[in-house]
Amino acid sequence: MRLAATATLLGCLTVFSLLSMSPFAHAAEASLHSGDVKAIFADIKKPGAKAVLVNVWATWCEPCRDEMPSLLEFYRRHRAEGLRLVLLSVDDEANRDGVLAFLASQGVDFATWIKRGDDQALMRALDPEWSGNIPASFLFDGRGKAQQRSYGPVNEEALKEVWDRVIRSRKGR
Repeated sequence: MRLAATATLLGCLTVFSLLSMSPFAHAAEASLHSGDVKAIFADIKKPGAKAVLVNVWATWCEPCRDEMPSLLEFYRRHRAEGLRLVLLSVDDEANRDGVLAFLASQGVDFATWIKRGDDQALMRALDPEWSGNIPASFLFDGRGKAQQRSYGPVNEEALKEVWDRVIRSRKGR
């Protein structure tokens, strides 16, 4: 009996060891920060990026969920060239776990935001003409100056065109 218990314990330790060596065991996860307009814009204007793509979305918005894979793919293709992606959920704070679960399902492994505070202030800060409909995407240059806005699901061709223009303008300096 004692031998069986020892064998069981060794088997469990072996399985645990193998699981901890899995390439996914220590994979980075998205972190979700609650932020008001000031905190979110500090992230947008944080030095180091050539351009910042801000996507406003929610878990309850089907077009938002549908566009997320292509948006993340665009980001991953251009991240090494200086693109930063800021994902901003407008879900209620009470749905924080749902937001994190969705981000994990999409393989998001970077810091993201969940909006806190006044909706109108956020809308005015991103674009005074924005109605607040989502999804909405905003491309800023590395200094935080708005370059492009897209209401509704993002058009990858238009993003690429604006991205190329932002990169060309930076090379011209």
